[in-house]
Amino acid sequence: MGSQPPTDHVEAADRRDDGSNAFQEHDIPADIRALSTITDPDYIDLFVLRTDAASAGTPQQWARAALDDVAGLAGQFIWRVLLGLRLSSRRSPTHIAGWPIAGSGENWVVLEAHSWMLTGNLIIRVDDTQVWLATMIRYDRWLAEPLWNTLAAKHRSVAPALLRDARAVVHR
Repeated sequence: MGSQPPTDHVEAADRRDDGSNAFQEHDIPADIRALSTITDPDYIDLFVLRTDAASAGTPQQWARAALDDVAGLAGQFIWRVLLGLRLSSRRSPTHIAGWPIAGSGENWVVLEAHSWMLTGNLIIRVDDTQVWLATMIRYDRWLAEPLWNTLAAKHRSVAPALLRDARAVVHR
């Protein structure tokens, strides 16, 4: 569990920019890893959206667009029902899509949520030309790993679209 290095699930093909401007990045920068509240994650992934309009929104605005507006009820079902995350019931300045804000800075925001079996972080970082979405998970019980392994493939397939669709929401 925590003694093994985190799983960075990426194949070389995932790194190319296929014109969609959103892709999975294999090399997770140390400065993004350092933002996590999880010191020894079992799972890490990172998605990048290249866009000239990244700075059109704050990290909190990007997170609200992606998680509240785009992920919406489907995201809530996965987080609350399948993963059992204990999330807030409504929007507030201290929560995004029910996820508590664990930390924030000028160009980043970290969300942290717990369930009986795992702890998760979602990290959004923004600069002038890119938006990053990192997911970090620590397995706190044996069931978390097989469950997340089942859900992770879907997570990795929808994350680029989540960022692309959030771009439209941020621009409104």
